[in-house]
Amino acid sequence: MGKHALDGIRLADIAELAKVSEATVSRVLNGKPGVAAATRQSVLAAMDQLGYERPPRARQHNAGLIGLIIPELDNPIFPAFAQVIDRTLVMRGYRSVLCTQAPGGATEDEFIETLTARGVSGIVFVSGLHADTTADHDRYRRLIDSGVPVVFLNGYAPDVKAPFFSDDDRAAVELAITHLRELGHERIGLAVGPKRFVPVQRKAEQFRRLMAPVLGSAEAVDELIVHTLFSVEGGHSAAWTLLERGCTAVVCGSDLMALGAIRVARRRGLEVPRDFSVVGYDDSPLIAFTDPPLTTIQQQVSAMATAAVRTLLDEIAGVEPPAEEYLFQPELVVRGSTAACPDRT
Repeated sequence: MGKHALDGIRLADIAELAKVSEATVSRVLNGKPGVAAATRQSVLAAMDQLGYERPPRARQHNAGLIGLIIPELDNPIFPAFAQVIDRTLVMRGYRSVLCTQAPGGATEDEFIETLTARGVSGIVFVSGLHADTTADHDRYRRLIDSGVPVVFLNGYAPDVKAPFFSDDDRAAVELAITHLRELGHERIGLAVGPKRFVPVQRKAEQFRRLMAPVLGSAEAVDELIVHTLFSVEGGHSAAWTLLERGCTAVVCGSDLMALGAIRVARRRGLEVPRDFSVVGYDDSPLIAFTDPPLTTIQQQVSAMATAAVRTLLDEIAGVEPPAEEYLFQPELVVRGSTAACPDRT
């Protein structure tokens, strides 16, 4: 059977086969929002079965695809985010297109160009340039102005009118410091990433606020904040410096950094946690099985990712997106890498 011309389309036939209303068929044919991905696919499948040619807009716009741009997969917290996001999308009739920013690979702008060329229905950004206070955010404003729905996780750019979903970095630091202070630690270090990132700035700000009364001055606190890389090597370097400065404990900006801190303590002949306590951040998969099992601050990955996806799909359906940041409360998970300060044992 040959393809029928668009002007000969019988909405009633398509609606009956797809088990939807004629109004829904009309919305699909005209590329209007407010139609779930699974419903849209049912209508297009009915058109194919009846021999109708898909309208150009339906051919060009791949309603079932959502772009997901995340940093490199070396840090296990990012695959954890990707897994939850993908699972949530699949349950709602969508598929994710995963774009990972490996060193020397494609840039975020190149990924945006590729995804928009493919006609994705929306894009999820995880710990991207929106978290970098030195980055140009015009890329996001242009994307939003072009009509592409977007949501952002972990990072906040107040000049971008879009939904943001973040772990509460200030609360995370307060949980860690409170735990270590209860164990008797006073010279506590903070090992975090580069200063330009919003989550780093928030952690450092809260660390200063909480530790200034303990150490006596802002200058004394600043000596115990080390900015490095979010990696095992970064944690190794930071912990070496903090141990030289007399710290008995360290709060790290990632679980990988915490593993580096444990490694350098051992190389200096110290035992964790007897001589040096270490707190991680993320509660990455398998981190409970390290030696010792890592005390860490758990990000609410599932809740954050699910909320972001639902907001994005609402936006795709025509709901006006909330241009604000939602903060999720982290949890302290106490395991075996923290203990009483050596002076108190």
